[in-house]
Amino acid sequence: MAQRSWLGALAGAALGAVAARAAYTAFTRRPPIGDEKTWTRTNHRGEPITLLEGPAFVAGAGAAAALVPGLPGRVRAAAVLAGASAGGLGAYDDLRGSGASKGFKGHLTALARGEVTSGAVKILGIGAAGLAAAALLPRAPKGAARLADTLIDGALIAGAANLANLFDLRPGRAIKVGLLAGGPLVAASLAKDAPAGAALAAVPLGAGIALLPEDLGERAMLGDAGANALGALLGVAAASSLGRPARLAALGVVAGLTAASEKVSFTKVIAGNPVLNRLDMLGRRPR
Repeated sequence: MAQRSWLGALAGAALGAVAARAAYTAFTRRPPIGDEKTWTRTNHRGEPITLLEGPAFVAGAGAAAALVPGLPGRVRAAAVLAGASAGGLGAYDDLRGSGASKGFKGHLTALARGEVTSGAVKILGIGAAGLAAAALLPRAPKGAARLADTLIDGALIAGAANLANLFDLRPGRAIKVGLLAGGPLVAASLAKDAPAGAALAAVPLGAGIALLPEDLGERAMLGDAGANALGALLGVAAASSLGRPARLAALGVVAGLTAASEKVSFTKVIAGNPVLNRLDMLGRRPR
């Protein structure tokens, strides 16, 4: 069984990597919507950069989740639903967002005023998709216990999707955070001899690693599409493989960091910590 778990993890990572690179190559030749200019933005240096890395991640990780062997049908469906929905809504915000309202609080405040921003559509849509994906995950109990699990898992999936996007402010940062969060999920599944859990957690990690050179080289970025999908897939992996206490702890961390992001700048905190700053700058162009 241990060998099957390792094979599952390797299969998930390999499929994610190959599919993501193939999708990126295809999309840079022919974007999924519009033309190259549609996906071009200005990065933190004031230089042009493409957002096509995001759709490539969504397509690659989604295809790998659909094809990787060994996943139960309901878990596979939950992963594809969460990743595709978060990625699609993120792409909508990438292409239609004005940037006038920022952050979770900003979009909900605008919504309270009767202004429906693209960010509000994304937040509400990802929340609904998270709950739908959570409802698909197999759970033994019924009634109140199952409802509680669905609410916890839905919040974890949606919250992880939103949190990953909050880190996509510097080259490679969101993918590095995804690796730091997803690595323990893969390790836990390997320790428990759970091939399906190892394969599912490895899919977004493989896709992220395959696209990391483009991100670190400042030729492309995940954008909302890729970052939201990365977080959502890791959320599904956590929801499907961890016990309730661990899922509650993970949800607490996600909620705490999301709340903190409304008050402090993650970029300033990272820059002010020598260890975090060195990790953040690893592989990047000098400032």
